Amino acid sequence: MVALLLLFFVLQYKLWLGPKGVPYLWEMEEDIVRQIELNQQLEACNRELRAEVIDLKSGKEALEERARSELGMVKPGELYVVSMVDTLEKRGRNERGQCAEVIQ
Repeated sequence: MVALLLLFFVLQYKLWLGPKGVPYLWEMEEDIVRQIELNQQLEACNRELRAEVIDLKSGKEALEERARSELGMVKPGELYVVSMVDTLEKRGRNERGQCAEVIQ
């Protein structure tokens, strides 16, 4: 009977306090949940980027908009006016928005 009790306590020790015990399992489950959430966020970013690529390939308007906003390009005869409010807003946010935060 003593031997069985000793074996029981040894097994319980390994189960709860061993390097691959239950706390390690709980930690791994939390890591899996975090990774699933990150994967979902990255998939959403990929969908946004794919839509943007399709839009840039298919339409001239999106390409012009991108050239105007990111490169400051203007058509001949147009006047380009820079507002300090717009400049400060752009400085406060990243160009890619949420996707850049997910990647980091």
